[in-house]
Amino acid sequence: MRWMRFRIRTVEEAEDIIISFLQDIGLQGAQIEDKVPLTAAEKEQMFVDVVPEQEDDGIAYLNFFAELQDDNTLMVSLPSDEEIEAEGVDNSYSMEQTGENLVKKTPDELSSEIREKLDEIRQFCDIGDGTLSVDVTEDIDWMNNWKQYFHKFIVDDVLIIPSWEEPSEDDLKKADKIFHIDPGTAFGTGLHESTQLCIHQLSKHITKGCEVLDVGTGSGVLSILALMYGAGHCVGTDLDKGAIPAIAENLEANGFTDKDLELIIGNIIDDKDVQDKVGYEKYDVVLANILPVVLVPLSKVIGRFMKDGAAYITSGIMKDKCDEVVKAHEDAGFKNITVESQGDWVSVTSYK
Repeated sequence: MRWMRFRIRTVEEAEDIIISFLQDIGLQGAQIEDKVPLTAAEKEQMFVDVVPEQEDDGIAYLNFFAELQDDNTLMVSLPSDEEIEAEGVDNSYSMEQTGENLVKKTPDELSSEIREKLDEIRQFCDIGDGTLSVDVTEDIDWMNNWKQYFHKFIVDDVLIIPSWEEPSEDDLKKADKIFHIDPGTAFGTGLHESTQLCIHQLSKHITKGCEVLDVGTGSGVLSILALMYGAGHCVGTDLDKGAIPAIAENLEANGFTDKDLELIIGNIIDDKDVQDKVGYEKYDVVLANILPVVLVPLSKVIGRFMKDGAAYITSGIMKDKCDEVVKAHEDAGFKNITVESQGDWVSVTSYK
């Protein structure tokens, strides 16, 4: 499938108004590129690996996509209240109704309409350059272009490396362990600071043959690394069934199987069936790299699954929420609480 991309150079203040106006001509939604810094709240809500922030220059690029048909026309979707008139006009250069809201337009036609809308907006709003460029892209570009931002990196003694890169001799000198990952679109990669904070704790707390519980395991990065550090067996819980193929891929890539990491889908906080499957008073280490809104209620119940003296390692915590999570550990009766930080994130570790 091919897509035509209409790329507009503008300013950040005009993003919303341009997106709104272009909906009228069938361009629904936009890919936004700007350098507006993420707020702490936004980072916490997203909880994803992001490229390093850059100094905001006020410039924005809006990318709109329309499906390019075999006849070199474009498929766009008009608002439901749009009146479509195409009778008596040559379809090769006009709008043709193809469904309730779907219509076809030629590239020249759509480009002209975009420029008209930009000129209209200029009358009451600063849109900066407002220049338009047009090119054609394939689905494969959308799927793979992001790879330029993800490269191998080392955390402690672990080299985390994507499938499209090879370790160098220098990498092998610095790292004792190699974690192979093909991030795709699923969950985390280990690049996020909160994940790295957990990795720092693994070497301190994982002992040979120990039992590990990973709450909110996602793609299984932490569980698999625990296995690499010598854990005998891991159990992971997650709410998202998308974790199933993600974990399977990472297990295979690193020489483990589902016998080493057992995944249970469901909410360990309040689902008795999940709790029974997880098992009680059996884990030496519990990992929970999730948000404080989950960590607080989790801390109230997690002790029942842990052995006496077991470590409870929590992360995914912005600095301004640290006290809240520490208090949750204290209220649950955990002892010897320690806090470590990296960037805007902290981890809180305690013991039963």
